[in-house]
Amino acid sequence: MNVSSPTGVPDDDAYWQRPDPSSAQPAPPPAVTPRPAPRDDYPGPPRADPPPASWRPPTIAQPPPPRSLPGQDMDALDDAEGSARTVTYGVGLVAGAIAVILMCLLCARAMF
Repeated sequence: MNVSSPTGVPDDDAYWQRPDPSSAQPAPPPAVTPRPAPRDDYPGPPRADPPPASWRPPTIAQPPPPRSLPGQDMDALDDAEGSARTVTYGVGLVAGAIAVILMCLLCARAMF
């Protein structure tokens, strides 16, 4: 069997052409031999010894009740949220202004 590439200019359709019917036919694949059936005499895993009677950790019958959370000052939370929103909008406006100025400078430089 020749597995090397042919020499010369290859024909683009030669790879897709059917083989010549008068050429030698490939040998049939070897017959598959059946696998032997598994044996059923496996007794399984060995039995484990039972654990000792005191193998469990001690348990607490009644857990303590949960503690109460501190009270929340809703007005202070609203003020803090408003301040945070103002800072966020301010930083966004400054960043947007800088971006617009840079774009104007770059476009002016490209045009002139």
